[in-house]
Amino acid sequence: MTLKKLASSMLTLAALVAVSGLAFAQEAAKAPDVSFSISEILRDGGTIGHFILVVSVVALGVSIDFAVNIRRIKLCPPEIVEEVEALFEAGDYQEAVDLCEAEPGMFTNIVAAGLSKVNHDFAVMEQALAEASEEESVKLHTKVGWLSFIASVATMLGLLGTIQGMIVAFKTIAATKGQADPSMLSGGISAALITTLYGLCVAIPVSFAFVVFRNRVIKTTMEVGTIIEELFERFRTKAAA
Repeated sequence: MTLKKLASSMLTLAALVAVSGLAFAQEAAKAPDVSFSISEILRDGGTIGHFILVVSVVALGVSIDFAVNIRRIKLCPPEIVEEVEALFEAGDYQEAVDLCEAEPGMFTNIVAAGLSKVNHDFAVMEQALAEASEEESVKLHTKVGWLSFIASVATMLGLLGTIQGMIVAFKTIAATKGQADPSMLSGGISAALITTLYGLCVAIPVSFAFVVFRNRVIKTTMEVGTIIEELFERFRTKAAA
């Protein structure tokens, strides 16, 4: 291809792009304004949309509570661990039991369960610790499970709103014997899509929060278990001696 032909081809391509751009701009100028406000979205969501908003507020409150309380510093306070270790070193197990009863929590509940069998064989004490650990773990997993439930409810409500909106649209078509103007169907279809949007906007972040807190529970449970195992190792040594 000669330089002259190449230049001619480039000019032709540029002209086509310019014409296409002009045509697109003209079409965009003719298109109606479809912008909408938050208030319109809230209004078009209907009753089901409002229910989903209530669910989102509940999810936010639950997530904030978990963010504050499902932490190692809350479930296994370092200062309590140090006090219990000091009492174990001193052999004052009754004082340790009193401390655990005065400061209920994941760590102290498990320690108290182990100390309740302090006069039994180590195998019995170990069994008590394992049962208490399992119980505390189940409590936390059950608590975090509410987030999974909320995400499912939000999704189902969104689907319910979608079905309701489509029913309205199809009833409109039936009432007009198939002669319904598209504007007559827009209300039902809009409500269907908006409630779906509501449900997904709540379910997606709540599902993410569920995974985060579930993993935090697993990690914290393992860390607390390691601390307690090291704390009660002295009883294993005594039993072996």
